[in-house]
Amino acid sequence: MLTTLNTSYTDTRAADLAWALGREPLPALATLDLELAQSKLQLRLLGASHQVLLEEARGSCSETVACIQGSSMPLPLGVAKRVGDWEYEFAARVEVLSPGQFAARAQELLALVTDHPNGLAGVFPGSPNAFTALLAQCHEGQMHWRTWHAYPQDGQLVATRTRVGARVAAARPGRRRTRLSPSGV
Repeated sequence: MLTTLNTSYTDTRAADLAWALGREPLPALATLDLELAQSKLQLRLLGASHQVLLEEARGSCSETVACIQGSSMPLPLGVAKRVGDWEYEFAARVEVLSPGQFAARAQELLALVTDHPNGLAGVFPGSPNAFTALLAQCHEGQMHWRTWHAYPQDGQLVATRTRVGARVAAARPGRRRTRLSPSGV
């Protein structure tokens, strides 16, 4: 789904992005509600970037990557944490591209996300290459999402990747872990 965001371009530099886990829902300019496996996922475009809300029987999780007023946590390159009964992994990288490369990559990503049933992209007024995009999927019982935040004035594209899945209990020392077949035998 592609939408034009009716707001000014708030997060104007990649360096202004911050990461937060567990924040309450922030006001959204556009949302996409998904049900994947037994999970409810809401992709949210904010005036200052994105938020993803995940809800399952075992609990909830929220991820925010945005210009967060007063945040002391800049955008990390990677995070691995336990969140309730889940393992949470996050990774971010910043690509610096020439104007031609940036425009081509921006249009490629917008086409990918727009044509995907689990994708949400918002273009900011004033530049067809100023956008935030999110794409989600469920794979082997784990939720995955990717996001892209475009800063055409600097030729910077921030890409993030998140995985949230059930925590696997570790085997006790001296005990063997037995893997069961899908039929339980």
